[in-house]
Amino acid sequence: MPLAEQRDLIAELPDLGFTDVWSSESNAADAFTPLALASAWAPQLRLGTAIVPVYTRGPATLAMSAATLAAAAPGRFALGIGTSSNVIVSSWNGIPFEEPYKRVRDTLRFLRKALSGEKVTESYDTFQVRGFTAGLVADPVPPLLVAALRPGMLRLAGREGDGAIINWLSPDDVRTVVPHVHEGGAGKEIVARIFVMPDTDADTARAIARRQIAAYMNVPVYRAFHEWLGREELTPMWQAWDAGDRKAALAAIPDSVVDDLVVHGPAEHCRERVQQYVDNGVTTPAIAVLPQGDPVDAVRALGLK
Repeated sequence: MPLAEQRDLIAELPDLGFTDVWSSESNAADAFTPLALASAWAPQLRLGTAIVPVYTRGPATLAMSAATLAAAAPGRFALGIGTSSNVIVSSWNGIPFEEPYKRVRDTLRFLRKALSGEKVTESYDTFQVRGFTAGLVADPVPPLLVAALRPGMLRLAGREGDGAIINWLSPDDVRTVVPHVHEGGAGKEIVARIFVMPDTDADTARAIARRQIAAYMNVPVYRAFHEWLGREELTPMWQAWDAGDRKAALAAIPDSVVDDLVVHGPAEHCRERVQQYVDNGVTTPAIAVLPQGDPVDAVRALGLK
């Protein structure tokens, strides 16, 4: 759906029972522009990035973008940052995907100071900043969330961030992931990006979901995540993918894995499934409607009012 045509739907979201809108950034819209529009189209909504890569903008530019949106929507914006992937960072942007944990940690520490208006002169492990002072300081300063998959980054999100953004996991997986965040302190926000296809027949939903799962789970960071979770059912897919047989890789993804990772079926079932994520520790479910049919119909079907 073209961005310029989303105004009416965004304005309708609060009446449908939605509280937030979350953006992402890969090869379509950037993370900030859609939220800037949403801040004007629906001033009741909370805004969040899930996520902005820490490599593809310089630290000062990232701070300026975040401060601008936070100032435009005071108290309604949360900045989610993360490594993204080697595909987006290196293959598409020509930037070395090196020391991802340290890069996120260093960016988080820089943003803490920069967004509060401190002058920053610091040599971090992965970059240097000399004499940057933000000319725009939002009040309040936006919370900082970290996209995290495995224990090291999850603990960083809880220890130095205001919470974690988790992605591509089942409700049961939430119970494995969330305790690592809370090692850094109670009360942290847990945002989960949940892929949903309401009112879609199972065969169609699984066919669409298999393509998405294959595209993501063969990226090294997501493969390592699901190996850590113990999702051995994906081993035949990984083997076929490594052998260059994409058709066999798709066919090797079991229905059970699709049904674990992508919410589909009648809208009421989808709402109940999303609630399972919340029951298991997610504080903010960020619904991502997978492409199939009219997205307006899907969003309205998932509404609570």
